[in-house]
Amino acid sequence: MNTAHQELRAGRHTPDIESSWLRSRLSGLHPEDRPRLVHTPVAKDGGLARAAAPVLDQARAELAETSMALVLADRDARILTLDCWDGATRDAIDGAGIGPGVQLGEDRVGTNAIGTPLEIRQPVMVKRGDHYMEVFRSFDCYGHPVIHPITRRLEGVLNIGGIREHGQALIPPFVRRMVRDIEERLLLDSTRQQQRLLAAFQEAARNPRRRVLIVGHGLVLATPPALALLEPADHAAVQACADAVRAEGPVTHRLPLLSGRVVAVRCTPVDGSDGVLVEMIVEDAAAGCGNARAADAGTALEWPLLVVGEPGSGRTTEARSALGRDANTLDATDVLRQGEHAWVTGMTALLASDGPPLVIENIQLLSEPVTALLTSRLRATARRTVLTSTPGEHLEKEHASLVALCNARRDLIPLRRRPYEVPRFAEQMLADLGGAGRPRLTADSLRVLAVQPWPGNLAELRRVIQTVAGTRSTGDIVPADLPASHREVPGPASPFRQAEREVIVAAIEAARGNKLQAARALGVSRSTLYNRMRALRIT
Repeated sequence: MNTAHQELRAGRHTPDIESSWLRSRLSGLHPEDRPRLVHTPVAKDGGLARAAAPVLDQARAELAETSMALVLADRDARILTLDCWDGATRDAIDGAGIGPGVQLGEDRVGTNAIGTPLEIRQPVMVKRGDHYMEVFRSFDCYGHPVIHPITRRLEGVLNIGGIREHGQALIPPFVRRMVRDIEERLLLDSTRQQQRLLAAFQEAARNPRRRVLIVGHGLVLATPPALALLEPADHAAVQACADAVRAEGPVTHRLPLLSGRVVAVRCTPVDGSDGVLVEMIVEDAAAGCGNARAADAGTALEWPLLVVGEPGSGRTTEARSALGRDANTLDATDVLRQGEHAWVTGMTALLASDGPPLVIENIQLLSEPVTALLTSRLRATARRTVLTSTPGEHLEKEHASLVALCNARRDLIPLRRRPYEVPRFAEQMLADLGGAGRPRLTADSLRVLAVQPWPGNLAELRRVIQTVAGTRSTGDIVPADLPASHREVPGPASPFRQAEREVIVAAIEAARGNKLQAARALGVSRSTLYNRMRALRIT
């Protein structure tokens, strides 16, 4: 038995610390482990950061001659700001890997003066031996939660600590004063914003038949017609629409609801606040929004049809939706197994005969000679055919003849660009798994899923749902039940960061995954590209 566990058994810790150590063990942590530190982007213009800024400025002036470190973290235990004026303390902090963007939740690093106050919603003094992981046992820290005075929602934690002996009795009242000042500023900021949101809602709701919502920080206002229209998963989808507006500006989405109805969701930021005005207009369900955007405007579909989308985006589902369930499949991935000659022979036989419709998958894998042969055979066939492909420059170069032959094209929108549809897809996938008394995704879980980047698109979402359903057979699926890789909530990104991300993703797609070629196209070094990919969570 190690010294840490001996101390715990000997009752040398307070009840709060003992409970925290138990939670740390249940999270699979061990005192001798290196901490599982995760760096994520931080939002420096959020409500907590705005309210805390002048309070922190004053505290920095008061602590500048001390050996203490001053830390502000958000509700996800993510460090927003870290100030330290003592060289030895700074070295210890750097040596532990602590810095802005690092998450210090109990589930990652065990007992500490950021994650533990968030867990119990109470201030905690964590002395050196109280830390669960040995790497942090040179620090004495005091953490105090910041709670929004109106919503009562936990906003974050203010922490003061260091490696040198200092007047521990003086720290709690000093931190309590700072937290009180931050909460008062949150109240003032919230009051001004909520007044603006209430005024915007009252103006929009003058017509009692309008389906209108106001989505703000800890506040949702809705007219009765809007509430009657939405189910829990629909609320999460509307929230995702509103979150996108805060970064992109006014936008309208077509959103299919769980009821089968289709609504146009018009989202507009409310001036002078973080809120969004959402109006829903019911459309004909047959119009739908779907996954694809057809390039052809006519109602009659001409053949061949080209379906373009990222891996996992639903190309096969879209193709079979157009052709019917009896369609046959010819996959270009079989060229590697069969050889080009055998594959071309089979393709020629299929297209020369009458029969069910045909899906030709993954044309991006075909060589130019095979592409020319396939183009020739498609011109002469009477079969209805759909081609599927990944996006990229190959559609304008080696496979341009096939693209030109297609009389219709559908480009599937990546899942990361339509987060408002994730809740509906997740609910449908969970329902498809069947089973009596199946579990239910809570609104919080749906909101967490909606903001994931989903590089694997629908296929990745399906794997996550299958994993969750395999571990929980009944009851509510809360965010903690989601896989660790998909339960983090990214900090809100600026429009510039979102635009930068889209440019990099497009360059990598155009280079067919070749990072060096993508870096050259962007005019940066490969190392710079990799750094930006890590910062923007591009996988």
